[in-house]
Formats: sequence, C-alpha cells, structure tokens
Amino acid sequence: MKLDQFAEALVKRGILDKIDAQDILSDPSLSGKSISEVLKEKGVDASSLSLDSVSDVPVKILSPDYKVPYDVLNLIPEETARTYGFVPLSKSDNILQIGMIDPADFDALDALNFIARKIGAPYKIFWIRQSDFEKILEMYKSLTGEVGEALHELETELGEEEKKIQQAIDEQEKEGGDYIKEDAPVIKIVATILRYAIEGRASDIHIERVERYVKVRFRVDGVLHTSLTLPPKIHSAIVARIKVLASLRLDEKRKPQDGRFSAAISGRKIDFRVSTFPTYFGEKIVMRILDRERGFISMENLGLSDYNLKLLRSAIKKPHGLILISGPTGSGKSTTLYSVLSELDRETKNILTLEDPVEYYIDGINQSQIRPEIGYTFANALRTAMRQDPDIIMVGEIRDVETAKLAIQAALTGHLVLSTIHTNSAVGVIPRLVDMGVDPYLIAPTLILAIAQRLTRKLCPNSYEEIPLDESEKELLRKEFEDLPPEFRPAIPNTIVEAKPSKECPSGTRGRLAVFEFLPVDKEIQHIILNGADEERIYSAARRKGMLTMKEDAYIKVFNKQIPMSEAQKLNSQLLAEGAFEIEK
Repeated sequence: MKLDQFAEALVKRGILDKIDAQDILSDPSLSGKSISEVLKEKGVDASSLSLDSVSDVPVKILSPDYKVPYDVLNLIPEETARTYGFVPLSKSDNILQIGMIDPADFDALDALNFIARKIGAPYKIFWIRQSDFEKILEMYKSLTGEVGEALHELETELGEEEKKIQQAIDEQEKEGGDYIKEDAPVIKIVATILRYAIEGRASDIHIERVERYVKVRFRVDGVLHTSLTLPPKIHSAIVARIKVLASLRLDEKRKPQDGRFSAAISGRKIDFRVSTFPTYFGEKIVMRILDRERGFISMENLGLSDYNLKLLRSAIKKPHGLILISGPTGSGKSTTLYSVLSELDRETKNILTLEDPVEYYIDGINQSQIRPEIGYTFANALRTAMRQDPDIIMVGEIRDVETAKLAIQAALTGHLVLSTIHTNSAVGVIPRLVDMGVDPYLIAPTLILAIAQRLTRKLCPNSYEEIPLDESEKELLRKEFEDLPPEFRPAIPNTIVEAKPSKECPSGTRGRLAVFEFLPVDKEIQHIILNGADEERIYSAARRKGMLTMKEDAYIKVFNKQIPMSEAQKLNSQLLAEGAFEIEK
C-alpha cells in the first residue's frame, strides 16, 4: 500500500477524523518519524492498525529542491526503480537511504536485498510520497537520460555513424569555435558528459573501456565516482570526438597522446587537458577540468593561518631566494603556486613560468610549456629563461639534480624562484636537495621558505554535529602540541565536529581545504644546514619557533569547524604511511 493510499484508508476508517490527511503528505516535520509516531503525537490511537509493520517505517518528506547526488542515483538503475517502486535518496557512512512508495511490497524488498548485496552497502527504508518518487525518477533523465536519448539516435551501423560524426565535427570546426555544439549524437553525448562534470564540480573525467561496457567516472573532491555506463560500440566514436577537439592524431592508437581544448559551457569558458592511454580494451581518456573560476583561489582562501599567510607574503616580497612547496601528486601544490603568482606584481616585474603542462593562463606572466620529447626540459628552459632578464621564475617541478642546481644558481644571482618538489614534509625539503647533489653551503643562503601541504575535505556550513570530548580525549590532543612553546599551543575545545548530511549537502562535506607545514629558514636553521643539515636538529629548532606540523594544522582546522575530525585522523594515517618526518615526542 502506498503512502498516499494509506492516508486515504485511514480517513475512510475514521482514524483521521481529528486531523487532516494532507498533513501526513506535506508536513516536513514528519520526516524521519513513522506513521505510528505521527498518529500518536496527534492523539490518535494507532494500536488498532492492521499494518503495524508498515506503519513503523519512517516517513521522509522531500523538500522541493531536494537532489540526489549522481553517484548515489546510479547505484539503482532507472528501470529497476520504476519496476519496483523504490529509489535511492542519499548515502552516508556507507548506509544507503531508500525511498519506497510501498514498503509492504515483498517483491520490491527482494529486489532491494539483491542490489544491496551487489553493491555491498546496508540500507534503510523510508516511506515516500508518490509525487516525491516521480520527482526522483525525473532526475534519471538528466545525465543518463540525455545520453540515452543520444544513444537511441544511433540507428545505423557504427561505421556509417562515424562518417556522419566526422562530417558534423568538420562542419563544427569550420563554424569555428571552441563552442561545443550538439548536432550529432556522439557530439551530444560528449557535450552532456562535459556539462554534467562541470555542474557536478568534478576535477577530472575518466572515460575507459572495460570488457562489456564503457565507464565514465567523475572525480569530485578527490574521489572517483562512476556516473555513467555506455555500450562498447560507442567507445571509438567518443574517443575520436575528443581527439578532434584536442587536436590529437585520430590514427594513433598505440601510443599515449596529450592535448587540450577549450569549450564554452554554461556561459563560461572552460579549459580541458586531455590525455589518452592505450589499454587492452581500447584507449582510455582522462580530461582534467581547468576552470578559472574555481582554479584560482586567493591566498586568503587557501586555508593558511594568519601567521603562515604573513610568512608567505613576506617571502614572495623578497628580491631573491628560493621558495619550495612539497607534497605528493594531488596535494594542491599547483593551486598554491597559482595563488602566489596571481598576487605578484606583474606590472613592474618580469615573471616567467616553466610548466608541464600550463594549466591556467595568467595575464601579465610569460608562461612556457615544457616539451621533453623535443629536448625542451626544465633544465634547458631554465637556462634560456635566465637570458630573458627575469625578476621572478616559477619552475613547475624540480625533478633532477640539474634543475635543482640551476634553480639554486638562479636564486643566488638575484632572482626569486618558486618551485615544487616531492618530499613528505617541509623539513624533508633540505635533505632531499642534499640527496640530489646540491651542496649545503648553496642551500643555506638561498632557501627562504619550505612548505608542505595536503588536501582534506571541507565541512559544509551548518552540516556538522558537535561531539563532546572527555578529559582523556582532551589530554591526548594536548599531547600533540606539548613540545611547542606555550604561546603557540591552541586551546583544546570541549567538542569536536564531524560531518552530518543535510539537504543542501548530502555528504556533509563540499570542496577541499589544504593543511600546511611552514619552515622559514632563518639564521639558526642556516647554521644547522651548513653543519650537516641534520633533519632532527632542523625540526627541533623550527618547533621552538612555533612551526606546526600538517597533522596539527588539521586538528586546529577541526577546532575551528573547518574540517571534520575524521579527515584529520585520515590525514594522520596517510602521513604515517608516507613516513612524514616527525621526531619522537
């Protein structure tokens, strides 16, 4: 029996004489309560109900703007949802919330149990209105629906269709622009994928052929989600479409290729960096989304403490020296560099960048794309850059001893050099340079600031719950900061925060925030570098001056209700696995 029908039946039986049945179908305050609880609150005796097991299923009233995330929606196919009358609502703590219009439908429950076992997630059932069920079915018509309509247009054999697609592509290129038109079916499919990736705040799109289908995944806040599956016959046409957009060779399928293109989507220009990769079942495509509106973050919004922000601003105002940002791939180093570049004096300074690849174009800065395949490496480019009368040079990455020595030499000869390096901590930058063959007497006078960073998920506003801390938990947190001077120790709060799903933010988190570790190189640390660059002595000296580790910066962001405690704990585990340096306390 559906919720709407159940309410009507209660009216006919006289149980709802004192209340309006419409309240049951529209009152948002009923969400999460069972019918039995609702009736009891309204003074109605529910003991005589013959559907006690059904009436105890909690009700969920969806708000008009309620949206189911794409990754959750895709857990249950649209055909299954229509057939059995249940839809996914949200997923939190690996528990899938299911909305059913008839919780007493045993066939539907059997189907739901089968799906739950398949995806490996427990579920909780909610009773929803027919109108809310229909609303969620409409959501299937977004990404999957639009692509499905395009697939239905592919009535001819693939060979003939590819000719039509290529003709449409050629016509589009002649019409000129970097605007993505949606004439041919495959063009429409690619355009739809790109648009939904942008609207879903994805940073990357993965299109990969597996044995029986083509999988499309979006990376959102660092996590990949399968958003769409396509029939295998369409794979080569999609790859061809993207290759044309990125000016890649259509006939080269055995070797990786790299390219880029721009498209006007939702009224703004978006850049896409494209990489192809040959696999057993066909070429895989990965597209990095480079959105200037999201990619450029001011230094104030990076997640820096006031103290670290002052250190960074002071460092970039110096006429010469070396600033290095460290961390593994995907830790946000490029975002931090672009934030710094956007704040430099581009009018009176000659600023050059050497990048692989150039991700965002910045007015007033001369950006150069490294091309190792033709011998234009970071080292060769840096030699050339020195003849361009630069004031500031940004080197995308220090990967080898030659580039390291040239960057140090540039910093010694009156240039400010910014770069990244792969180490696990800020203190680890110095021994890494020594291991690469740079003499300590060259590091000491040139390195002015070393930064390490990682990314954590950021809490949505008002989408968290406060969890009280007992004295033993507070003491454990105090011990994290005990070797810092008292003036640098944070106050330990009485509560910490964890993400809590909300209507506006189903996961409780949205976007990411960096945590940092800053090592300014002063005279004491220079002296330690010159006398053996001992990592433990550098760390101890920096701690006496108040240096916070990335783990501690994460805890402070928990105290400030910026990130959930689970993210700080996950970061701690990650740092331990990486072997990030920290002396025994």
